[in-house]
Amino acid sequence: MSEQDQPADAEPSALRTPIVAVLGHVDHGKTSLLDKIRGSAVSEGEAGAITQHIGSTAVPLSVISDIAGELVNPDDFDLPGLLFIDTPGHHSFSTLRSRGGALADIAVLVVDVNDGFQPQTHEAIDILKRTATPFIVAANKIDTVPGWNPEADRPSKVAIEAQSDRVESDLNDNLYGIIGNLSDAGFSADMYWRVQDFQANVGVVPVSAETGEGIPDLLTVLMGLSQRYMKSEMEIDVEGPGAGTVLEVKETQGFGTTIDAVIYDGTIAADDQLVVGGVNDPIVTEVRALLQPRPLSEIRADEAFEQVDSVVAAQGVKIAAPDLDDAMAGAPIRVVRDRDVEDVLDEVRAELAEIEVETDEDGLTVKADTLGSLEALASTLAEEEIPIMRAEVGDVASRDVRMAETANTPQRQSILAFNVDVLDDARDLAEQEDVEIFEHDVIYRLIEEYEEHVAAIEEAQQEQVLENITRPARFEILPDHTFRQSDPAVVGVEVRGGLLKRNSRVVLFDDSEPERVGMLKSIQDEGEDVDEART
Repeated sequence: MSEQDQPADAEPSALRTPIVAVLGHVDHGKTSLLDKIRGSAVSEGEAGAITQHIGSTAVPLSVISDIAGELVNPDDFDLPGLLFIDTPGHHSFSTLRSRGGALADIAVLVVDVNDGFQPQTHEAIDILKRTATPFIVAANKIDTVPGWNPEADRPSKVAIEAQSDRVESDLNDNLYGIIGNLSDAGFSADMYWRVQDFQANVGVVPVSAETGEGIPDLLTVLMGLSQRYMKSEMEIDVEGPGAGTVLEVKETQGFGTTIDAVIYDGTIAADDQLVVGGVNDPIVTEVRALLQPRPLSEIRADEAFEQVDSVVAAQGVKIAAPDLDDAMAGAPIRVVRDRDVEDVLDEVRAELAEIEVETDEDGLTVKADTLGSLEALASTLAEEEIPIMRAEVGDVASRDVRMAETANTPQRQSILAFNVDVLDDARDLAEQEDVEIFEHDVIYRLIEEYEEHVAAIEEAQQEQVLENITRPARFEILPDHTFRQSDPAVVGVEVRGGLLKRNSRVVLFDDSEPERVGMLKSIQDEGEDVDEART
């Protein structure tokens, strides 16, 4: 959306739209929820007002007011609406970073009301806690509670009160299970209509992405929290140089390598000089084109883009520029404009330095899809006291295998790959060099698989140590079973105790002092060579 495409109700203002991240376990309904919000706007005749950006969806206050009905009085709000980040699920962490680098102002944690907390839910909670991002919980799929009587788009409290006692009781059991999960994670929570202080308590909003029930409540709570607690943080200089965050780096037909970004401050324009966080060093480049989807095109489609002259915060945009191959998802973007480029480079380097991972020469090699993911994975590994030798954003390449190969122990000759691809030559090299590569889209599972691998190695090492320990064995030569007297002696024996092994020293005990008589060269049992014999 260019400046001339701003919705009618977005008056020139120093207040930007709050940025909302949507997180949750796979299949709990993140995408369905956003699709329903878009669909609700269409049914209200507001399709033109909902704006599809790159990687995000802008929902103006007028649309929120129409969807929420009597729950929202637009005269009570100064903020222009909400901007939902709409990235694929495995890129969710690119919007959440520690310290000053968080893109999202507020988050929605989507939880299936029937499944409760799942591994990626716990992971999202950890990120929200670590980044101190305020959030609410959307308890999704209330319409799947057995016996639910649906009615499209009504507020959740009204919907619940319209159910039978049994359905309401079953739903409440599930909802309080989620509240209990939140309590276990260190958050006081309750149904949103009971929460008096949202700074001290997490509000739970029952919703259905299928029927639209609870969507009015969800939008109302997000607008209310943003207006009440974040209004001062939304103040921006609309004429100032743009600042943003990279969501994804991808190839776009006709433009080469591009970055999908969200601009959260100022303005970015065609031909602006940019500094973008890169894998090795910040990239200095120049905007060749700013791209937006054409009206009504799907947000994640790679076609039907139109060029715009400029983009004002807060919006998503696809940026085409030279030399973006090494740009990193989650990295900062800064427009230089009338500033010294060296000062802007220092600013970007300083932000990237905030998330540098502490490394150890006796550690693992770690790769992740975004800076936010890398930070989350490194933090969890630190908690588990697992050292890191090298940590980078990007796919696993041969050089990563070579790096992992230099680790001091077999346990550390491993690569943890979080949400990234393993290039074919890297996989082949890893097999040749006995470097283990672990791939997963859940941090906990990734670490669990690695720890199981370490346990297996340590068990094998322990068995090898025990194998090399000489254990005493006692045996007696059977009468009439001396087949050869010497060079070498061949006798039949009965093992009376311990473990008799090849290459063990043999000591003869009789009435006199023990006498060393030689080395046990071979053992046979029923004509077959064996390594050992037991009692």
